Amino acid sequence: MPPLPAAVDPQALTSVLDGRWALLRADIRAQMAAEPYRDAVDLSVDAHRARVFDQLQALAATDRPGLGFDKAYGGGGDIGGSVVSFEMLGFGDLSLMVKAGVQWGLFGGAVQLLGTQPHHERHLSRIKDLDLLGCFAMTEHGHGSDVQHLRTTATYDPAAAEFVVHTPDRGAAKEYIGNAARDGRAAVVFAQVVTHGESRGVHAFFVPIRDDAGAPAPGVTIEDCGPKAGLNGVDNGRLAFDHVRIPREALLNRFGDVAPDGTYSSPIEGDARRFFTMLGTLIRGRVSVGGSAGSATKRALALAVRYAEQRRQFTKPDGEEVVILDYLGHQRKLLPALATTYALHFAQDELVAALHDTAADAPEEDQRELESRAAGLKVANTWHATATIQAAREACGGAGYLAENLLPGLKADTDVFTTFEGDNTVLLQLVAKGLLTGYKDSFQNLSPLATARFVAERVLGAVAERTAARKVVDRLTEGDDREALADRDWQLKLFEDREQHVLEGVADRLRKAGKDPFGVFNAAQDHVLRAGRVHVDRVVLEAFVRAIARCPDPGAKALLERVCDLYALANIEADRAWFLEHGRLSAGRSKAVIAAVNALCAELLPHARTLVDAFGIPEQYLAAPMLEG
Repeated sequence: MPPLPAAVDPQALTSVLDGRWALLRADIRAQMAAEPYRDAVDLSVDAHRARVFDQLQALAATDRPGLGFDKAYGGGGDIGGSVVSFEMLGFGDLSLMVKAGVQWGLFGGAVQLLGTQPHHERHLSRIKDLDLLGCFAMTEHGHGSDVQHLRTTATYDPAAAEFVVHTPDRGAAKEYIGNAARDGRAAVVFAQVVTHGESRGVHAFFVPIRDDAGAPAPGVTIEDCGPKAGLNGVDNGRLAFDHVRIPREALLNRFGDVAPDGTYSSPIEGDARRFFTMLGTLIRGRVSVGGSAGSATKRALALAVRYAEQRRQFTKPDGEEVVILDYLGHQRKLLPALATTYALHFAQDELVAALHDTAADAPEEDQRELESRAAGLKVANTWHATATIQAAREACGGAGYLAENLLPGLKADTDVFTTFEGDNTVLLQLVAKGLLTGYKDSFQNLSPLATARFVAERVLGAVAERTAARKVVDRLTEGDDREALADRDWQLKLFEDREQHVLEGVADRLRKAGKDPFGVFNAAQDHVLRAGRVHVDRVVLEAFVRAIARCPDPGAKALLERVCDLYALANIEADRAWFLEHGRLSAGRSKAVIAAVNALCAELLPHARTLVDAFGIPEQYLAAPMLEG
């Protein structure tokens, strides 16, 4: 591996980070840098909401909100660019990012992706221009992640050619609905369609919730959720409907329609398949949340690294006070997290490109693979944000606890990211279930003979696996520890091998489901979640490796190689127990991993500022008093 240069131009790293949408990112940075900005550290809830609304109007005057809409309605037809623009908003007030995401990503996206041409012509231009503010009313008090069984109903009345939207009980009230408490005039409401006395599953409807004067529409009850732990610039509210009548045409009917006489039709067979196809079209929000969490993480790391470069604590024997970033313990707080942030950025960039390039009529298998990757990276990005922002706060001591130094706000605003746009635990199960589809023939409806054959194959596979594991260990017994551990091919194979082993173990356990599939699945849930996590780890490492290959600058490439090593080895270190238990690492090599992480921290120390500067965060978003003087 080539030696690291004494210095690397941050811009050389920025060009790799910015990737396919580099020009758009540069334009957005310039727009952000030209705008007056101050964090909302001293505002009341009402004042914060008012400021965010003003910022939303200023944003509507640019071309950014329309990037994801069809060109026929004044949009840019650039899905990837739209997601990137939401991601960049994560460098600033996350309330603005969320409110913009609700208006243009969720509300507008649902009209665009679940509606048909009449809905597009009637609503999209007004949504884009902020002439029509709206909500995305899916989550209910009693059903959050379990959307398929939500209880709001939309019963068709053929005599009036209307749907009657109704909230049957408190548990069916729509809850935590962004834009509902103050600004929304309409909502995309998800409800169970009932026609001719038969339920046809969950569909989406365009429902007015306020009149032109801002009063609740007849039959609509609106409550304010009030102050939250964070994101108080977003007016979250509760919605309930008391037999609210809407025209038949209010059904967003891309995937299911009701004729004037009440006859139901759909291009997709089966209520469950139709439901998951419908939800699959709405993954832009999930992708945007992951990217915005990454931006907030970068901002926290930039603040913490800059502070650690200037803050001094305790003295050396010669009496000189030590810069706290010179302490190994401090490096270990920040630098592995910084490496993971780089790794997740490159994986997120590939996800955005895949979202942009996957056609709406792509094969179902491709759509499911995209949904799985979006779910997995949303989990990884948001859990990493939660852990890293906390570490950055601690790394800045008491200064990091002051609101004026921005970290408490980042911590509070991102905390909910782990549970909205899909609860992370549920999403990891979605990832694992997608991976297990290749094993379904092995653990469903097996005859005694097939079961015996399956077990025999597993025994043979275990022998081959132990042999492969021995080879992994043997490779690490040759040569210098650092050289062996920095072998990229070995790192990739180790991640791949771990994923395969865990996945096969889950499949083996689920094969025993028999008459109690829920009980068996529930007992294996920890393994299911691990399968999702290690799969994402492997996807992220591979994305990092591909990004390095694209880097044309030799110095930047050498630096990225070391950062990638730190990501891989810190990941292995965190999971040493598994690698030791399963024979993938010897005890001696496991200790060598710790030493290698320490050595990489020391090697990357002189480049820590370069690595955070390369994120290209406009300086006004890093204006914390703790960094002054």
